[in-house]
Amino acid sequence: MTSILLIAQIVLVVLLTIAVLLQKSSSIGLGAYSGSNESVFGAKGPASFLAKTTFFLGFLFVVNTITLGYFYGQARNESVVDTMVKPTDIAAPSIDVPSPNETNSSH
Repeated sequence: MTSILLIAQIVLVVLLTIAVLLQKSSSIGLGAYSGSNESVFGAKGPASFLAKTTFFLGFLFVVNTITLGYFYGQARNESVVDTMVKPTDIAAPSIDVPSPNETNSSH
């Protein structure tokens, strides 16, 4: 489960970075390389679409980060001792020991 969430985290980071870099700023940024943004995103331009997308991706990123932290925290609470074989599962070797009541007839 954590591997799926970790892959989703990497994808969210890439998408969030792209969404932030495509937004207008005081300098043009990467928006200059994408051509005419207004025709693609509608009459209002990319501002509201990219702002909503950035907020949504940021929200998913935070939720995924908290979920990953929870799962890694649960995994950390497990001890190595918990995964070891329990002493009741190991059979002790049997040794034939004569009882003290038995007498040795060779003496």
